[in-house]
Amino acid sequence: MELRHIKYFIAVADELNFTKAAGKLCISQPPLSRQIKELENELGVRLFERNNKKVTLTEAGKYFKNEIVSQLQGLESIVLKTRKISENVNGEYSIGYISSTFSVKISELVQFLTEKYPFLKIKLYEVSSAKQILALEQNKLDLGIIRAPLISTKINSKLWFKDSYSLVFNNNLIKNVEGLAEVKDQVFVFFNKDYAPVYYNSLVQICSQYGFIPNIVHESNNINSIIQLVRNGLGVSIVPSSIKNCHRYSELSFLDLGSTLTTDVLITTPKKVESEISDSAISFLLE
Repeated sequence: MELRHIKYFIAVADELNFTKAAGKLCISQPPLSRQIKELENELGVRLFERNNKKVTLTEAGKYFKNEIVSQLQGLESIVLKTRKISENVNGEYSIGYISSTFSVKISELVQFLTEKYPFLKIKLYEVSSAKQILALEQNKLDLGIIRAPLISTKINSKLWFKDSYSLVFNNNLIKNVEGLAEVKDQVFVFFNKDYAPVYYNSLVQICSQYGFIPNIVHESNNINSIIQLVRNGLGVSIVPSSIKNCHRYSELSFLDLGSTLTTDVLITTPKKVESEISDSAISFLLE
């Protein structure tokens, strides 16, 4: 079995059409059919059911596809890790973060790493916590800044800081607010539920502790957009208290909801990957 057999098999399995798969691979259909037949003969199983109307995967074909894709992802991770070891401190370094944690400290981190490793190319990605976790597991990110919870056996983490929550509202439209329950009838602006489901649910839970379910009309996957919507009078929101230092507008007020409601911000790295850069970055952030 050669790598080209796997490549051709995955193309047909994805398209379930030999003509389309051949076009995708930039080869003609007869050689593709021969390669698939060779693979089936070597395995001693039928991977596809074929007739004039359609192509489908057999049960054995479905299993083979799932396992092969998983193995190829593992191989890709090994290749990426090998390149990073080879590049050492002269290649690329990828940092993931969520918009609600971007701060002056992260900008200072980039400056610190640039000065310490002048040949290093740093890439910043604003990515949800869930997608960061997957990227870290596959060695596609070197460092991630996420919100708990973290459930993974392939990632190391350190607590960066505990963040409390604050109600944010337009003080030109809403006056004399002393508690969250006082805005229970207002329109709420939250993070998108599909983008950050755990964080979304935590905000709903906070509201329920104050005796109401929020009327969530607007959603966004970016903290800056949420702040601007509130600033423009389109609703109120609950945000991490740490972000108020980056959003000082005269028409906005932040009401701290207390230290009993907190969210953990974690610094994460792939397990079993030794990195001088990551060690330096983590030390800097924890100073």
